[in-house]
Amino acid sequence: MTPYRSVPCLAILLITLAAPSLHGASTPDIVVSNFEGDTYGDWKTTGQAFGAGPAHGTLPGQMVVTGFQGHGLVNSFYQGDDSVGTLTSPEFRIQRRYLKFLIGGGRNPEKLSMQLVVDGQVVRRATGPNERPGGSETLAQESWEVADLAGKTAILRIVDDAKGGWGHLNVDQVVQTDRKPPGLIANGTRQLKATAKYLHFPIKNGAPKRSVTLLVDGKTVVRNDIELAPGTPDWWAPMDVSAWKGKTLTLQVDTLPEDSTGLSSIERSNSLKDGAGLYKESSRGQFHFSPRRGWNNDPNGMVFFNGEYHLFFQHNPYGWAWGNMHWGHAVSRDMVHWEELGDVLQPDKFGPMFSGSAVVDWNNTSGLGKAGHPPLVLIYTAAGDPTVQCIASSTDGRTFTKYPGDPVLPQITNGNRDPKVMWHEATRKWVMVLYVGLPGNRHTVHFFTSPNLRDWTLASITEGISGTAYLFECPDFFELPIDGDAARKKWVLLAANSEYAIGTFDGTRFTPESSRLPGQRGRGFYAPQTFSGIPATDGRRLQIGWFQTETKGMPFNQSMTIPLELQLKTTSDGPRLTFTPARELAALRTKSHNLGALSLAPGAANPLAGVRSDLLELRAEFEPSSAKEVTFTVRGTTIVYDVAKQELIVNNHRAPAPLRDGVQRLTIYSDRTGLEVFASDGLTYVPMPVEQRATDLSVAVAVKGGAAAFKSLQAYELKSAWTAGRRTGLAH
Repeated sequence: MTPYRSVPCLAILLITLAAPSLHGASTPDIVVSNFEGDTYGDWKTTGQAFGAGPAHGTLPGQMVVTGFQGHGLVNSFYQGDDSVGTLTSPEFRIQRRYLKFLIGGGRNPEKLSMQLVVDGQVVRRATGPNERPGGSETLAQESWEVADLAGKTAILRIVDDAKGGWGHLNVDQVVQTDRKPPGLIANGTRQLKATAKYLHFPIKNGAPKRSVTLLVDGKTVVRNDIELAPGTPDWWAPMDVSAWKGKTLTLQVDTLPEDSTGLSSIERSNSLKDGAGLYKESSRGQFHFSPRRGWNNDPNGMVFFNGEYHLFFQHNPYGWAWGNMHWGHAVSRDMVHWEELGDVLQPDKFGPMFSGSAVVDWNNTSGLGKAGHPPLVLIYTAAGDPTVQCIASSTDGRTFTKYPGDPVLPQITNGNRDPKVMWHEATRKWVMVLYVGLPGNRHTVHFFTSPNLRDWTLASITEGISGTAYLFECPDFFELPIDGDAARKKWVLLAANSEYAIGTFDGTRFTPESSRLPGQRGRGFYAPQTFSGIPATDGRRLQIGWFQTETKGMPFNQSMTIPLELQLKTTSDGPRLTFTPARELAALRTKSHNLGALSLAPGAANPLAGVRSDLLELRAEFEPSSAKEVTFTVRGTTIVYDVAKQELIVNNHRAPAPLRDGVQRLTIYSDRTGLEVFASDGLTYVPMPVEQRATDLSVAVAVKGGAAAFKSLQAYELKSAWTAGRRTGLAH
C-alpha cells in the first residue's frame, strides 16, 4: 500500500481535473486528504473513536460502508458507537472557492461533526444523515463555499462525542476546488394526483438514503428513508396509493442533489413496473416465499383466519437492505402458493413497525370485532423512542386499523420487543411473551396476561444466561404432546436462533425442565414463528422461519423457509423437538423417480443419473452397513453422512445426526437459493442458504469405504410454486 502523507495545501498539489478559477484561469484541485495510508500522518487524534489510522472500509459490528473513494476513510466506529474522540488536521491555507468532501454516519450537529476552524472559531459544520434506527452507511458528497475565507489559515476537526446508536461519523476525500459541486435542494417537493394504483420510486442500491415524506391533502401519511436513484435506477419500488384515489399527493424529500432525477422520475402505474419477469428471476426461490420487491426478514403475525394462512413479515418496500420496517402481508390456502397483498402496517408516530404476532379473538374480548365477525388482531412493537407494544385489527383479513388507544404496553426498557400472544384456555386469559433486554447484557422473556388484548399485567419473568444469545429476541411459546399423546404435554419456549426450553406453564409462570436445547443445526435461519388459529381438527404446530438467502443483483432480498411441522419426540435425553416438511409440499411434485431398495458399493454407477432438475425433493432411507460415508450431490452441493461420527455435513457444515434404530432417514429440498435438509426422523434440521449453479442440474449418490443398503431412494422433480395456480396480487 502507498505510504500515507498528509497534504498541506502550500506543499503538495494533486491535480485531479482542471477547473475555471474565480479569475477565469484553469486551476487544479487541491486534495487536503484522501486517507489512503495506514496512519493519519500529521493529523492528530484524541480518545479512541478513530483508531490508529484510517479504516479500510467496514469495521467489526458495523453495517456495510459504501460511497468512499480508494481504500481508506475516517470511520469513528472503531470499538463501536460508544467510543469518542477527535481527529484534527494540520493547518492549511484556503485557496479555492469550495471545500468538498464525502460524509456519512450519524446525525448530531453538536456532538458529531466535521468542523472547519478559522482563527479558533468554527465557521462551517457538517454532520451525517442518520438519526434513528435503520439508515445507511453510505457516504455522500457535500461541500462548503469558502470564497469569503480565501487566503486564511484553517484546520479541519472531526468530532465524535456521541454515544449509542449512530454515534459515529464517516469522512473521506476532502478537496479544495474552484468547480462548484452540485448543491443540495432542501425539502424538494412534487405534487401529483393519485390517478393510478402505484407510485414507482427509482432505487439505486447503495445510494445515499433520502427521507421521503408522503402527504395527502397536506397531512403526513408516512415517511421512509429511500435510496433514490440520482440517475438510472437499479430497480423500481412500488407504493400502493389506491387508498387515496383522486386526491392530491405531495412527495417531499429532505435533501436532494440539484442534478438528481430521483424525485422527477417517480412514475404512476396500475401494474408493477418491470414486472414481466416477476417470480422467474434467476435468484428467486421457486418454492420459498419472497416479496415482489425489497427486503424481508422475520415472519410476523402468522395465523390461520377465514380459511387462509396469513404470513405477515418484516418488509422494507423501498430498499434492498434492512430499513423502513413495515409489515408486509401474504396469504395462502396451502402454505405453498402465496399471494402478496401489500403492506398493512406502515411506520407512524410511534416508530418503525417491528416484529410481533397475530391471534383470532373468537370471543371478541377486545371489542374490536362485530356480530358474526371476530377480529384478527395484530400485536407488534413500534420501535420509536420510547419503544412500545401496539395492536391493530381487521374483520376481513385485508384492511387493518391501528388501535386508537395505542400503545397497549408502555416501554419497559428500550430493548423490549417482539410480542408473541396466545390464548390460555385453562385460565381464560391472553398470554404475551415479550423479549426484554435488561442492563448487564441480560436476556429475559416477560410473561404478561390480559383479559382483552388491551390491558396487560406482568405475570412472571424467565431469564436466559447472561452474555449469551439464549432467549434473545422473537420468542415463541406453545404446547405440544409428546409422541402424539395428548395426555402428556409440555410447553416449549423458543428463541430467535431456535434454541428452546421445555417445561410446564400454569398460566402465569413458565418452569423450565430442560433449557438451551439446540433447534435448527444449519445456517441462515432466524426468528421462526408458528401459526396460531389452526383448527383443533388439524392438530399440527406449523412453523416458518426467516431464510437468509442473499440475492445480489435482484430487486428483492431474503426469503422464508418452507413450512415445517414441529413435534416433541422421546429420546434418550428426554423429549426433543423434531422438524419435518409440511405435507402440503407434496403438491409441487411432478416427475417421480422411485429407485426402490438397492445396495450401493464404492465405484458403483450413480442410480440418480437420470434425475435432472433445478427444483428437487430427495428422500432416502438407508443402513450404512460397512460404508464410511454416504454422499449426495445436488447441483454441485454435497450432503455427506459421516457414519463413524454420525454427523451430517451440508456444504461443509457439520451437524449431529444420530442413526435411529440403525437407520438414517434423509430428506433434502433443493431450491435455487438453498437447501433444507432433514435427518434422524426430524431431530436434525439443517437449513443452508447457497446459490446453486445455474448450469448444473445433476443429482448423484455415492458411498465410500464399503456398501450401504438403501431401503428406499426417491427423487421428485418439483414445479415452481409461482407458476400453476399462483396468484401474484399485482393489481386488484
